[in-house]
Amino acid sequence: MPSHGSITKAGKVRSQTPKLEAKPRKSPFPRARNRNNFIRRIVKSASAESEAA
Repeated sequence: MPSHGSITKAGKVRSQTPKLEAKPRKSPFPRARNRNNFIRRIVKSASAESEAA
């Protein structure tokens, strides 16, 4: 099965690219953000409704 370009050049560009340090995160990881949104929207509103009733 023929391929486009030789297999010996695989990964050439990535190895030439300079390594950059990771930027500090401005917001939490998506999983944590989704959990916080769930607690804010569903859990707190449900507890507020049960207290009002």
